[in-house]
Order: sequence, then structure tokens, then C-alpha cells
Amino acid sequence: MDKQNKRIVLVTGATGGLGTAMCKELYKDGFHVVGNYHTKEKADKWQKEMKEEGFDIQLFFGDVSNFESAGEMIKKIEAEVGPVDTLVNNAGITRDGRLLNMSKDDWNAVINTNLNSVFNCTKHVLPGMVERKFGRIINISSVNGQRGQFGQTNYSAAKAGMHGFTKSLAMEVAKLGITVNTISPGYIGTDMVMAVPEKILTQIIAQVPLGRLGGTHEVAHLVSFLASEETSFITGANYSINGGQHVY
Repeated sequence: MDKQNKRIVLVTGATGGLGTAMCKELYKDGFHVVGNYHTKEKADKWQKEMKEEGFDIQLFFGDVSNFESAGEMIKKIEAEVGPVDTLVNNAGITRDGRLLNMSKDDWNAVINTNLNSVFNCTKHVLPGMVERKFGRIINISSVNGQRGQFGQTNYSAAKAGMHGFTKSLAMEVAKLGITVNTISPGYIGTDMVMAVPEKILTQIIAQVPLGRLGGTHEVAHLVSFLASEETSFITGANYSINGGQHVY
């Protein structure tokens, strides 16, 4: 299929472990994938590695925690590539610590990057989706937004807020050909998780009924599924992908 006819997917936080897997899976499944980055040095290295592996994925700079910067990025993508059909709100950071010790800066950084970014990016792509009567918005939350986690009041609040956003927006755009869904991964084998001391990693895995970490490709497969045109009756949902660590 010619690239001009492919649905365009924007993945924020594309150069991280989950973002990379999403970009690859979506690309293999026939989407025209574009990614967002924040650090140029990391982006240049990432893009070189992707090309060596056969993935032609353009990257666009944008500070998604900033409304104007997110808007400028999306405007540039739509001018140079085309309209964004699917938005994957994947960008996220952690600034862990007990609330007693948490600084206002650490609270704001996580809320701005993990939650406000969802508003910032969605707000800029939504008018075009409404006009075209098609859209897929996929928000990457976390099991810790569902159950809470010691030392993560900022992160858990942001991730729980993402699904509140999902449910309400899903109702607003349901009749306009646009679906809005959340994915809540548990502990996934990203570089960040694998860098945890072995003793702690063993304790984490012991809490997972399946007895292992999730694969980034497993989350990516779910993203690609929700981005497809065949999932038009799924909206306002929260998909848990956590190996049975949290069930309800």
C-alpha cells in the first residue's frame, strides 16, 4: 500500500523502550508511523538504529508538557506528513518519593509530562479527527494508576487521571468516528526496569502470577490492535496488561 494511503500514527515518547516497540509494531502492521522526541542526541541515535533495522520512522521535536510546543509539533507533522489519524499518548517520566519528601517541582514535572501532555496533544489533533470523522486516541497509563504504589503519589495520580480523561472524552466523541481508550501495563521488561537491582527485580516478578515481566512487544501489539479500523466499537475502555498482578 502506498504511504499516502496509510493511516498516520503519532507516538509520543517514541524513543523509550515502550515507544520503540510501539513504533516497530505499528510500522510492521502497515501504519505510517511518526514519533515525538525531546532529547536530540538520543533521537539521532534512535533514528540511526531504526534505519539499520529497516524502519523508516520520522521523528519530530516537541515538549509535550508544553501546550504551545505540542501544538507546533503537530502542526509541523500535519504540514510535512499529513493528518494524524491515531495519537498514542505514551510520554512519561517518574520522580518517585514519599509525599512527605516530595518537592513541588517533582509533583509538577510528573503531572505536566504524564497527564497535561495528554490534553496538550489530544487538543491539537482532535479538530482534524472530528472533521474527518475518524480517530484513535490511545493513552498509556499504568497498573499503578489503578492500584496505587508507595512513593508514587504524583505518578499514580497522573496515570489514574489519564483514564478519567479517556472515559469522558470517549463519551464526547463516540458519534464522530473517534475512539478513546487506555492501556495500563504492569511491569514490562524495558531497559529501565531491567536496570533495577536483581534482588528487587526478583521480588517484583514474584508478585506477578504469570511469573515473568511483560514484553514491550505485547503492549505494542495491543496498541496496534486499538489503532486498527476494526476496533470502532471499543471506546472508553481500560486494558490491563499486567500478568494478573492486579485484577478487579
